[in-house]
Amino acid sequence: MGTTTGNRTEFPCRPADQPILQYPGPPHALGASVNRHTEIQVRAGGEADLPALTELYNHYVRETPITFDTAPFVPEERRPWLLSHPEDGPHPLLVAIGREPGGVCGPGGPGGPRSPGSPEGRLLGYATGSPFRPKPAYATSVEVTVYCAPEAMGLGVGTRLYTALFRVLERHDLRRAYAGIVVPNAASVALHERFGFRRIGVFHEAGRKFGRYWDVAWYEKRLGAGTAPVGPPPAPGEAPPGEGQ
Repeated sequence: MGTTTGNRTEFPCRPADQPILQYPGPPHALGASVNRHTEIQVRAGGEADLPALTELYNHYVRETPITFDTAPFVPEERRPWLLSHPEDGPHPLLVAIGREPGGVCGPGGPGGPRSPGSPEGRLLGYATGSPFRPKPAYATSVEVTVYCAPEAMGLGVGTRLYTALFRVLERHDLRRAYAGIVVPNAASVALHERFGFRRIGVFHEAGRKFGRYWDVAWYEKRLGAGTAPVGPPPAPGEAPPGEGQ
C-alpha cells in the first residue's frame, strides 16, 4: 500500500527517496539518460509507432497510478485506441521522436523503445486529444493527455508535445479542453498550468490502485471561439430539464 510522507508519495514499486511521481523505467529499460543535445521531432503518430507507444504506456500501467489501467497491453490490444486518433480530425495523436545529432541511434541506444517509422530515433513521449464524453453535444469538448518517457523528463518533451497539440486543436470547432490528473503530480500540474489550464474540482478516491485510493483533479482550458454562442445561465433556482449530463 502506498504511503504519503511530507510532499512525497511512496510506492512499493519504487525507491522511497525518489521525488514525487518521478518513476524509474522497467527492468528492460525504456532507455538510459537522454542527451540534452538530442534532436526532438514532433509529428503525427501512426501504425509504425504502435509497439513503442504500447511499451511506453505499459511502463505507466505497471509502475504508476497515473493511469487507472492495471494490466499491461500487447500492441494489438492498443490498435483500437490508435485508430481512434486519426491524423486529420479533432482527436489527434502526436509523438515526440528523439535522435542524436549526426544520425546516431536515438538516446538509450538499441535498448530503448524504437519507432520503426523513425529508424534513427526513439519514442520520447506522446500526447492525445480524445472525446470528452460520447453524447453529441460534448463534441466541442476534448480531453487531453501527455506521457513522457521517464528518462526524457525535464527536457521539455511535454511542452513540445502540448504546443503542437494545441495548435492542432485550435483548427477545429472545439470550445474546451479538459485534463484529469491523478494527484499528487506536481510536474503535470505545473505543465497544465503553463498552458492556461485552471483547476475546477476533484473527484475524491476515484480509483484504487497499488492498494490505495487516488484522487483525480480536473483542469480545464478554453480553446477557440467555437461556432455557437454561449447560452444564458439558468435563472436563480431554475434547473434545466432532462435526466442530467
